[in-house]
Amino acid sequence: MADAPTKPNSPPPGHRDDDVVERRTLRDYYIIIRERLWIALPLALLISIGYGYKQMQVTPIYSSTATLQFDKPDTIVTTQSVVDTAIRSDLELNTALQVLSSGRIRSRVLASLTPEEQQILRRASLKRNPTAPVSGPPDMGSMTPYSSGKSFLISITVTHTDPEAAAVVANRYVQVFMDYLFETAGGRTESAIGYLTEQAERLRRDSETAQQKLQQYMKEKQLVSLDSSQNIVGEALKKSGAYRDDAARNKREIDSKVRQIETFRTEGRNLLEIQEISAHPSVAALKAQLDQLRSRQNLLSERYFERHPSMIENSNQIAVAQDELSKAISFVLAEWKTRQTQANQTVTAAEEEFAKNERAYMQLGELGVEFGSLQRQSDVAKANYMSILTRLNDTMTVKNVEKIPLHPLDRATPNGNPIAPNKSGITRTSIMIGVLVFLAVAVGLSFVDDRIKSAWDVESFVGAHLLGIIPDLSSMKDDEKYSLLIDNKQAPGVEAFLSVYSSIKIHSKLDFPKSILVTSTIPGEGKTLISCNVAGSFARHGKKTLLVDCDMRRPMLHRHFKQQNDVGLLSWFESGATMEGDLATNPSLGIIKVSDNLSLLCSGGRSKSPTELLESPMFGQLLERLKREYDLVIVDSPPLGAVTDSLLIAERIDEVVYVCRFNRAYRKHIRLYMRALRNGKNEVLGIVLNGLSPRRIEYYSNYRYYRSYKKYYGAQT
Repeated sequence: MADAPTKPNSPPPGHRDDDVVERRTLRDYYIIIRERLWIALPLALLISIGYGYKQMQVTPIYSSTATLQFDKPDTIVTTQSVVDTAIRSDLELNTALQVLSSGRIRSRVLASLTPEEQQILRRASLKRNPTAPVSGPPDMGSMTPYSSGKSFLISITVTHTDPEAAAVVANRYVQVFMDYLFETAGGRTESAIGYLTEQAERLRRDSETAQQKLQQYMKEKQLVSLDSSQNIVGEALKKSGAYRDDAARNKREIDSKVRQIETFRTEGRNLLEIQEISAHPSVAALKAQLDQLRSRQNLLSERYFERHPSMIENSNQIAVAQDELSKAISFVLAEWKTRQTQANQTVTAAEEEFAKNERAYMQLGELGVEFGSLQRQSDVAKANYMSILTRLNDTMTVKNVEKIPLHPLDRATPNGNPIAPNKSGITRTSIMIGVLVFLAVAVGLSFVDDRIKSAWDVESFVGAHLLGIIPDLSSMKDDEKYSLLIDNKQAPGVEAFLSVYSSIKIHSKLDFPKSILVTSTIPGEGKTLISCNVAGSFARHGKKTLLVDCDMRRPMLHRHFKQQNDVGLLSWFESGATMEGDLATNPSLGIIKVSDNLSLLCSGGRSKSPTELLESPMFGQLLERLKREYDLVIVDSPPLGAVTDSLLIAERIDEVVYVCRFNRAYRKHIRLYMRALRNGKNEVLGIVLNGLSPRRIEYYSNYRYYRSYKKYYGAQT
């Protein structure tokens, strides 16, 4: 029989367990929301309705707005410039708004109210609180001034619990603010011109002095462009720093590797265990040649004696190859020493270059501090002079043109529609809060619940192929569901097991004969059910199949096939583990023919510590012999989360099928055990998701046509 091909690693090419990234599709989130609908929806409704109810209970608030308009900008044309005499800058506009919001204006408004207006304000307070005292200042509500976008308008908005009171207070604010402007506008221009003229002359002298100091400093230090010099030296410093860091990093790596080599040599360990030595082209070639000669020597030793010419010649070639390998290793060691010396020289040169550039940069920096200070002094002095000069020209231009810059435009009128509570806004906010709470609860619970549920959990999170989904068969009798494929019945689950059979054939990279291990994370996930029916699927398709019960702590296969468990693996091992003759008729093994192309090898009893058998070389030899007599050997093993038996069995098995029951095992545990299997160089074909109801199959997987299939073939049956 030809040598079996080497088992490839289970994950797809380039796959690593640690590289699995969670990427959910819209369908996955739909599944999450649908599963948790009756938890998230009541909570979302409760919160949103409660929020809306509370907001609707606030006291109605009414708003009324009065408007002021700036005078259109007037311009006075002189021989030098055109000057704007009205309030146009944001600073002056904000000043007007702050004055309107000040306590002084509010006090004036309160003092200017007529008895009739005060009665209107008190009437609003009595409506809200009939027991409120009549004495004391009336409630004027809340006033907010604001500019109306890019326009010449200022709006004064007052909110109050009474619409008429809001209009009264808004109109009073307009009147009081206009009176304030009349009082403060005139009589200040002449004194301002004198003060500005004096300040302008002083700032002119300061500006000239600062400019002369800057020019004298540049002449003494021979500076033309300080920024350019700093940029050049700074760039050189940055490059030399990066070069120094790279050289130091390279030196540390080389020193580490040289210390490792010296440690290996001191401890007498094999230097070929070091990757950089064994991967060297000359060493790798000689090592491969030496391995080939040793393999050939092993083959010749089975045929010839030690003194045979072929054996002698091969031994001489091995000695020569070993000598050449030792020389190659010595050459690699010398090469690493040379690299270490070069790295030390490079680091020294890089540090010297960096220190040189650093000194140059610091010298320029010392000059830059004093230069920058003088330049800033000159710029500030010039800017102050130009600012005060502009202000002086503006003041002289608008002399005798003083006026109030704005006037009332629209009076405030009572508005019968309250602005609060805003029913439409509260409704929109409540709906938005409800939607957010609903989504947050549904999606949040999905991150808390780590149990495996869907095809996404298998393929995206665990990072394995989904071989198939098996429906919940708990309603069927045990005598029927473990032999669905053997009995060739049209029953629920038959097509699901045939789908698993097809997926195993598609994802398997090995040809027959071969062996498949069926395992799970925890007990009760249905691995024995999967083992029986997958074995039946292959037997049904003409493959000579052997089903082996390796769950020796809790054997179950013999019960499902109504057989005794007197003989099997344990009895065979205890009787001497002989493999002479035909294993199918070996009485100590007691292999039972269950149906056409399907046989059963029982555990042969129970054992609390079956590791002696599983670690025995005879167990591996037995599996190899069984593969010669059967096309497929399917091994039912204990769960990985309970005992380590499955990992011991997996070392001798070609491929692994992992069984997960819906909503039972945790995804993080499955990933852990899958990683252990892959580290053992096992070909993990994928995961079978077991125990889903037909309704859950439809939206927890991509098997969207399960119900249609059931209806159609059910009608045919």
